[in-house]
Amino acid sequence: MSLAVCYDDIEAAHARLRDVARRTPALTSSTIDALTGARVFFKCENLQRMGAFKFRGAYNALAQLPAEARRRGVIAYSSGNHAQAVALAGQLLGIPATIVMPADAPRVKLAATRGYGAEVVTYDPKAESREALARRIGAERGLTVIPPYDHPHVVAGQGTVAKELIEDVGPLDALLVPCGGAGLLSGCAIAARRLAPDCRVIGVEPAAGDDATRSFRTRTLQSVHNPDTIADGARTPSLGKITFPLVLHYVDDMTTVSDAELLESMFFLWERMKLVVEPTGALGACALLHGRLDAKGLRVGVILSGGNVDLDWAAAQRLRRTPGAVSRGAARRPGSRAAPRSAR
Repeated sequence: MSLAVCYDDIEAAHARLRDVARRTPALTSSTIDALTGARVFFKCENLQRMGAFKFRGAYNALAQLPAEARRRGVIAYSSGNHAQAVALAGQLLGIPATIVMPADAPRVKLAATRGYGAEVVTYDPKAESREALARRIGAERGLTVIPPYDHPHVVAGQGTVAKELIEDVGPLDALLVPCGGAGLLSGCAIAARRLAPDCRVIGVEPAAGDDATRSFRTRTLQSVHNPDTIADGARTPSLGKITFPLVLHYVDDMTTVSDAELLESMFFLWERMKLVVEPTGALGACALLHGRLDAKGLRVGVILSGGNVDLDWAAAQRLRRTPGAVSRGAARRPGSRAAPRSAR
C-alpha cells in the first residue's frame, strides 16, 4: 500500500495555515502529573477556530482548489466538526459550501455550521449513506467533495497539530491521539516520526467503535456500522484508503476506552483544568487517566481534539451521575486496574 502523505506535505500545510489557524496552547496540570507520574502536555485544539482541529485540514484542502472548483463550491459530510470546519474555511476563502449532516447531530454543531454560511442537508443515518448522498449531490451540482479524513490535504493539515506541540514543548515519549477515521492520528504520527523519532504514537477510539483498533491488530481493514457511542466524532465506519496505510506504517499502538470512562474524563478536564472538551476530544486524555498507558516517568503529549459539546446534553449526563463520581473515577492512577488493551 502506497503512502499518500509525507512530512513535507505537513510543513507546506503549516506554512499555508500560519496566518489563519490559531497556534493553540500546550497546557499542563500539576494534578494530572501527580496522578499519572508523568509530565503531561495537552494540545488544546478545543481552542482552535470553530472549536476543533478540523479547521486545519479543511482550510488546507480548500485553499488548494483551482479557481473553477472554488467558483462551483464544495460539499462535505460530517457529524459536526468537519462540517463547521469546511463551512468556516469556505467563508474565509469565498467558496460556497454544502454540508451533509445527520439529522440527530448535536444541535450546537448544526447551528454553528449554518452560522458560518453553509447550506446544511440533513439525512437519517439509519436509512441513508452520507457518503453516497454527498457524492450524488456533488455530481448533480458539480461540487468538489471534501471528505472528513480520507484526503491527503486534510491529513497534512491535521498533522500540523503534532508539529506545533513538539516544537513548543520538545520531544515526547508518547503521544495520545483521538481516532475516528484517523486523519488526525495519521497526520500527527507522520509529524512525530520526523520531530521526535522515539515517541510512541497511540491512537484512542471508543470501545463501541473499535474498527481502527481491530484493523491495526489484524492489518486488515475492519468496519463498524453506526456505533452507539457518545464520541460522535468517532462514529466513522472504517479507516480510509489513505489513512489505513499511514496508520499501519506510522502508528505504534491502538487502544479503546468505554463511554463511561470517557464521561468521567471529560468532566474531570472541565472541573480540574477548566477546559470544555467534547467526548471525542477527551479520548486521549481518557486513555491516560484510565491506565491504558504506563506513563510513569514519561513526557506525554495528549491531543484534546475539540470542544464543540452540547452543554444541555452534558448537564443532563452530569446530573445522572453520583456526586463525586467524576473525580473519584478519573483520579484513578494508571495501572491500578487491569487494562487488557494497554498500550505500552
